[in-house]
Amino acid sequence: MPEAPVTGADTAALNEIEAVVRTYLDGLYEGDVGKLASAFHPVSDLRHVDGGEVKVLTREAWLAGVASRPKPKDLGLERHDRILAMDLAGPEMAIVKLNCAIPPRFFTDALILLKTSEGWKVASKVFRVETR
Repeated sequence: MPEAPVTGADTAALNEIEAVVRTYLDGLYEGDVGKLASAFHPVSDLRHVDGGEVKVLTREAWLAGVASRPKPKDLGLERHDRILAMDLAGPEMAIVKLNCAIPPRFFTDALILLKTSEGWKVASKVFRVETR
């Protein structure tokens, strides 16, 4: 099936989505829960598999964990951010796949973003982690 052409509106939306993703990645590296909270919708969640079971973490529980851990930037850790794919599924939904790390943990994230009255927000994050 041929790809749909990218329109000016699509380009603008992808730029807005990328800005949200960059805010998320900066917030992770800096340990800045304000940046992370601004990128994630208040009812968002984070999901991963642990021991064969799907685990769900609320945004608030995740932000509390980020606030209590050492900041990768303060530790002088190298950044490993890479946006692998951005897919605009429609005018109000996008999917972003990315890599990031807090060494020795390396993550692959799938972010679902929705366009809300406050702009693009991460509604859900599904991730896997690999220790190297």
